[in-house]
Amino acid sequence: MKNLNKIVVAVILVLSLSSNAQDSNNPWAFSFGVNAIDTKASAQGGKDWFDSHFSQPLAIKENWNILPSISYIGLNKYIGDNFTFGVSGSVNKIDKFVNYSPANGYVVSNPGDLMYYGIDATVRYSFQSLIKSKVIEPSLSVGGGYAFLGDTSYGTINTGAGLTFWVTETVGLELTTKYRKSFEERVTAGVPNAPSFFQHTLGIVFKFGGTDTDKDGIYDKEDACPEVAGLKQFNGCPDTDGDGIVDGSDACPEVAGLATLNGCPDADGDGITDADDACPQAAGLANLKGCPDADKDGVADKDDKCPSVAGPKENAGCPWPDTDNDGVADKDDACPEVAGLLSNKGCPEVTAADLDKISTDAKSIYFHTGKATFRSEDVPVKIESISSLLKQYPTAKFSIEGHTDSDGSDASNQKLSQERADVVRNVLIERGMKAENLTAVGYGESKPVASNKTAAGKAKNRRTEVVLQK
Repeated sequence: MKNLNKIVVAVILVLSLSSNAQDSNNPWAFSFGVNAIDTKASAQGGKDWFDSHFSQPLAIKENWNILPSISYIGLNKYIGDNFTFGVSGSVNKIDKFVNYSPANGYVVSNPGDLMYYGIDATVRYSFQSLIKSKVIEPSLSVGGGYAFLGDTSYGTINTGAGLTFWVTETVGLELTTKYRKSFEERVTAGVPNAPSFFQHTLGIVFKFGGTDTDKDGIYDKEDACPEVAGLKQFNGCPDTDGDGIVDGSDACPEVAGLATLNGCPDADGDGITDADDACPQAAGLANLKGCPDADKDGVADKDDKCPSVAGPKENAGCPWPDTDNDGVADKDDACPEVAGLLSNKGCPEVTAADLDKISTDAKSIYFHTGKATFRSEDVPVKIESISSLLKQYPTAKFSIEGHTDSDGSDASNQKLSQERADVVRNVLIERGMKAENLTAVGYGESKPVASNKTAAGKAKNRRTEVVLQK
């Protein structure tokens, strides 16, 4: 029993710790009940680790060691952020020790009614506040312990889980399970030495230790303002300005005010307290934080750059400009200086005349035979003409199409036509056209416009075209 005395002494030491808990209401918890020890988990049988540890979790009659009396006590203290620290002590008698051998499987034997004593230090995390329950409290824990088993003693690393059902605010039914991992020899000379094992507990837990943090004579549990001294008639809360409204409900606790305005004054009489009024000296509207709006455009006069003319909030209360007067505001107009159509983002539609001019110029761009280089010296003029026309339609999309005559293989002509289309596209982009508005595609010799049996026909087939995409 001398080891049990060690456990009792350790618990008494914890009881002597300071009670300045971060949770001012009932920071302490005392628990007691019965514990059960299951040694099967470390017998190293089963198909794998999970099977050896959890294949028979509820073989109570076969594997569990239980004393028919109170066999554990624990004391925990809340340390903040859902964490508690605690110590516990337990006692048991091992008359069911599980071993495993390939030949015989699991065998349960009595190692001689070995007495077990254990003491643990545990850090526990509660999920009760996360699941927002007042009754159910799941938790996880980790810690270390020291076990006395027969003539041996050894340390363990403990991991566990728990579930507490709170019958009242301070009394609960607690169920926990811990896996106590030992790093020493499990059995020595056929006798249990330092086995790992599961330890389960079932007991009752009591919370206690309520405090009066603000020393106003009202315990924190019943104090509506537990950290600020107050008056009994206000459930422990103060009323600094003496207007009959407690500071916690008083929007202006330092200045006396009216109850209808939550204790705040209203200098301009617009029904908005000065503390919330952006224009406290001028009556205004509630949706504008107490400021006036002369042009009724939803922008307070103090923020309105055009206070006498209605305009959108996005433009500081001023109307949006429409430079080309086409009914499309400049901010939405892709062609703000050229009148266009609303359906075309304020830009004009491509005219048939311009489209014909673009097509004619494109067909007049000739390349050296078998190459993607320009042949005619007037090509820059044609390119500039095309570019000038395309810029008038910044939202229109065009396809640059390359073609060849029938000389050469299909593959080489396809490659050449693509290169020629890419060259035209690139020079247009260099002159300021948007890349996303231009695509380039080569058709090789597949789309002739004249016979490839004559030199003149072949010359016409070596061409580029600029096509409007619908």
